[in-house]
Amino acid sequence: MPFKKDFLWGGATAANQCEGGYNLGGRGLANVDLVPHGKDRFPIITGQMKHLDFDDHHFYPAKEAIDMYHHWKEDLALFAEMGFKTYRMSLAWTRIFPNGDDAVPNEEGLAFYEDIFKECKRLGIEPLVTITHFDCPVHLIKNYGGWRNRKMIDFYERLARTIFTRYKGLVKYWLTFNEINMLLHAPFMGAGIVFEEGENQEEVLYQAAHHELLASALATKIAHEIDPDNQIGCMLAAGDYYPYDCNPENVLEAQRLNRENLFFIDVQSRGYYPAYKLKELERKGIKLPILEGDLELLRQHTVDFISFSYYSSRVARVQEGADLAGGNIFESAKNPYLKSSEWGWQIDPEGLRITMNTAYDRYQKPLFVVENGLGAVDKPDADGFVADDYRIAYMAAHIEAMKAAVEIDGVELLGYTSWGCIDLVSASTGEMSKRYGFIYVDRDDEGNGTLERRPKKSFAWYKQVIETNGEDLSND
Repeated sequence: MPFKKDFLWGGATAANQCEGGYNLGGRGLANVDLVPHGKDRFPIITGQMKHLDFDDHHFYPAKEAIDMYHHWKEDLALFAEMGFKTYRMSLAWTRIFPNGDDAVPNEEGLAFYEDIFKECKRLGIEPLVTITHFDCPVHLIKNYGGWRNRKMIDFYERLARTIFTRYKGLVKYWLTFNEINMLLHAPFMGAGIVFEEGENQEEVLYQAAHHELLASALATKIAHEIDPDNQIGCMLAAGDYYPYDCNPENVLEAQRLNRENLFFIDVQSRGYYPAYKLKELERKGIKLPILEGDLELLRQHTVDFISFSYYSSRVARVQEGADLAGGNIFESAKNPYLKSSEWGWQIDPEGLRITMNTAYDRYQKPLFVVENGLGAVDKPDADGFVADDYRIAYMAAHIEAMKAAVEIDGVELLGYTSWGCIDLVSASTGEMSKRYGFIYVDRDDEGNGTLERRPKKSFAWYKQVIETNGEDLSND
């Protein structure tokens, strides 16, 4: 059997994509609340368009999302019915520290998550908690400039110390930053960065990167001090780049892009800045804001495991004129050997095995697949049932590839949490119609619907997968 007995099967969500209740329970305003559905979404998440308050011209899906704030007990019961061993979720920073720089945490927010964790334990579900899943308090953006400012490390440290202390014994598995490499591609979403006119944008990004990497190492240190049983992981938006062909220029470009993708994890897992990145920054005249003690902190407090999202592989091509494929913010050349989803994301189960091998060969630390799934338009039948055989086929193929990585290649794998185990707002597009879940939520792209939850066909299928520890992937 490829998967060990205590393999952590489950699903994943993010507070800003499912929780809602943006102004309830003492919660403050976050960057993710202000990202609208529609044409301005991309300019805002990339930091090119300043948008730090609500207006009447946009629809903001995160305000209510799927209202898990009021439905969490019902949702956890459905996850338990599927047999989840773990549930990956995130904390809303502003639910605990409404402004981010508050001296005292918001008790109502702390109690809200404590209730969730206690219910998880009661149901036999191990929480896997992302400390910040694209969350940055708006107050910290307006007053400090987001993660470009070193003071953010202190605010993050206060958050980390508060939650590690409060939830000791309730939460063992933690991730410091979701898809930390997204900082380079979606700076407002990843780091609360809004660019000012005339500034060196790349330099700002690497300043912010240094601060997030220090914050991650500090959180790892604190977590281990407060509870030696804590396991801390980093989290990467993964998917290897293939060279378009055997033209050495394309092979070299694939290597360059893979390094750019893995740079953050190189630091978090190995404990030092890699030579290739230091040389690149030197060529560009970018100086990292390294102070005394920084490099020691990074070296001494590396992560315990490597977690990542995987939706598709990518293709590197230096020649102009290549057809492009869609992706998780990233675009790449189109792979002629692969089919694509309705959103143009290329489907490559074998790429998951390749990506797992790359990460395990590079770091020799346990891996955790914490996001993987198919975004699709689900059409309920007359009875409201969704027969999502396409999702079952996608996931079965990826679990098979995962099996091969473990059984044939010897990769050490802690668990698998499918993305959007319940339908939620898409991070890349802000749509509800781009559904990932085993559970259908009655809500549309404009915020209409009853919010009723209904299991899809994949619900029973995934229950069977978990019951058999991944042995039975059949769709009967």
